[in-house]
Amino acid sequence: MRSEYREEPCRAALNQVRGMGFNWSLNPYMGCAHRCAFCYVRAFERRADRPADARYGASIRVKINVAQVLRRELGRPSWQRELVAVGAATDPYQPAEGRYRLTRACLEALAEARTPFGIVTRGPLIVRDLDVLQHAARRAEVSVSVSVPTLDEDVWRSTEPGAPPPRQRLRAVAALVAGGVRAGVGMAPILPGISDRPEQLERVVKAARDAGATFVWGSLLYLKPGTREHFLDLVGREWPERVRDYENLYGQRAYLQREESEPVLAQVRDLRKLHGIADRRTTPLAPPPEPEQLDLAI
Repeated sequence: MRSEYREEPCRAALNQVRGMGFNWSLNPYMGCAHRCAFCYVRAFERRADRPADARYGASIRVKINVAQVLRRELGRPSWQRELVAVGAATDPYQPAEGRYRLTRACLEALAEARTPFGIVTRGPLIVRDLDVLQHAARRAEVSVSVSVPTLDEDVWRSTEPGAPPPRQRLRAVAALVAGGVRAGVGMAPILPGISDRPEQLERVVKAARDAGATFVWGSLLYLKPGTREHFLDLVGREWPERVRDYENLYGQRAYLQREESEPVLAQVRDLRKLHGIADRRTTPLAPPPEPEQLDLAI
């Protein structure tokens, strides 16, 4: 499916976020050509009365002035250099970025303002911006999570139809780490009964270790209205024997119960320890330490 691109200016670049591990997010695009069947953004689209079904990803909003707006916001005296999550509601390195370079321009602005940021992406295109990431990492905390939920080709092709192959993403991790950038792998989402077998999890963790990932984390699928309907429709076509399992596991909940999710996450933690996932960068990039405040003797 080809995507159309709508060039539209934005009034704000930074979005205030509540109930997450960060307070601010930045999305240079809205909509995503990767069209992942499990994407939680489908739920947001449905609430906004926009297509959350197979049409999601057919139309991408390009915020053509986002970098200029971001620079204004970062220049305000009230800005406290809080962590910014880049790509919370879209992939900042989806194909559109190859043409528009908005993510690159935003990272340059964040670096100039010494603002820490974290990126989540499935796009190997991020390697193009290694120079910007290195510059930013010398001025503020920077981390990159490359999403690799599975190395199972059948699962990848069915659930992430527009996303690059997982092995390409792992090569991007290797390139970023070799360049001194803190980069790792996010196993997200892990799909119950589809990509959560021990051998499937171990393949990803071992490949992450081989790529030099400085960290690995995992999370289980959650299904909010909008995402739920589209994903379960896919399960019915590709894994019909799993439909009842999902109905029993999730019921009308968006999240798995702890007794269902914790054993899988414990496996990820154990595998991380087994394969020695750690920060092994030979030339880690980091900002200089903050100067200490000295009390003045009176």
